Amino acid sequence: MVGLPARGKTYISTKLTRYLNWIGVPTKVFNLGQYRRAAVKTYQSYEFFKSENEEAMKIRKQCALAALEDVDNYLSLEYGQVAVFDATNTVRERRDLILSFAKNKGFKVFFVESICGDPDVIATNIMQVKLTGPDYEDCNKEEVVEDFLKRIDCYKTTYEPLDEEIDGQLSYIKIFDVGKRYLVNRVQDHIQSRIVYYLMNIHIAPRSIYICRHGESELNVQQRIGGDSSLTKCGMEFASEMAKFIKEQNIKDLKVWTSHMKRTIQTAEALGVPYEQWKALNEINAGVCEEMTYEEIEQKYPREFALRDHDKYRYRYPKGESYEDLVQRLEPVIMELERQENVLVICHQAVMRCLLAYFLDKTADELPYVKCPLHTVLKLTPVAYGCQVECFPIGEEAVDTHREKPVDAKLSSEAEEALYADLNLLRLGAAV
Repeated sequence: MVGLPARGKTYISTKLTRYLNWIGVPTKVFNLGQYRRAAVKTYQSYEFFKSENEEAMKIRKQCALAALEDVDNYLSLEYGQVAVFDATNTVRERRDLILSFAKNKGFKVFFVESICGDPDVIATNIMQVKLTGPDYEDCNKEEVVEDFLKRIDCYKTTYEPLDEEIDGQLSYIKIFDVGKRYLVNRVQDHIQSRIVYYLMNIHIAPRSIYICRHGESELNVQQRIGGDSSLTKCGMEFASEMAKFIKEQNIKDLKVWTSHMKRTIQTAEALGVPYEQWKALNEINAGVCEEMTYEEIEQKYPREFALRDHDKYRYRYPKGESYEDLVQRLEPVIMELERQENVLVICHQAVMRCLLAYFLDKTADELPYVKCPLHTVLKLTPVAYGCQVECFPIGEEAVDTHREKPVDAKLSSEAEEALYADLNLLRLGAAV
């Protein structure tokens, strides 16, 4: 990261890390402020950030070196793929240190510079984030704002933005005024191109995302997975009650999205407003297990049942999909959700789990077991570094289709042998 304080660098770092982890690229943020707070237990004032404060400059460099050492351990020893170095990095000397470190270790460097001159955006960032930050505990609002503005001034005196001529050989994206304009230079690879695409789609406008499953369906009542059945009477009543709820929310310019399946379309029809159908929002494809109960799957396909319990995220139904496949399918939906303002998504259990995992930063192991009950609307409101969640049960309680994670999902010897055979085939394919 590159940029003056209060330019949204940590916001960008957090969102980017969440996105990359969600798509299966192990990523971790290294926030230099945390290293500085560990080294200097008590924050005194903005004077710590003056360029002429030699003792403080020495401490800050030591913190940067310690963070880079941790970056090295993460990328070299812990199988991380992307490390986000979240700091101001406003002087060329510091960026040269990072570039030299990366060259010695064989890492690529991609700079993300956030430039903002809008005083309203800067003031909002200070009020929303810094007032409650660890540097300013037990301080009043006026003291925080005054000190932080002086801190920004300390950086301004030495700030050297990325330059198109001087830094023309570097890979970077410059983001102007939280997304009004971008400048992209020398994208090196697939990951960097995905980072650029993602950063060009996010915004900070206030909005809420409403997510729910369709009303109770006929196959839900029978505890059968997948299929394309219609709503039950109870499901139709939920759709009507949800329409009243959405109307009461008085949401500005609400967009409604459904899958191509009957149960989500019937739920949306009750709203009496236009809606858009997304094939990407269709429920996970259970392949040969479509419209079966879990008991039937265990009886007919015991090996498959055991393999899925062993690794539900990566397990792929025969002739069907895995949760990992579903995440890839839903990436365009996430990208469009980031671009939009207020949206209601009416979808399915596995799909809702994947969407919530993105917004709530759930791991691959947690994702397949996120509880998404029927007849419940979740309201997600993005905040500074995360997402506020409000839960609204609506109408009559529906059947429970959630299956808890097995306490001890041991494989039979046959299933374990099959699993390792599959893994060996994957390794062989990767080697080829």
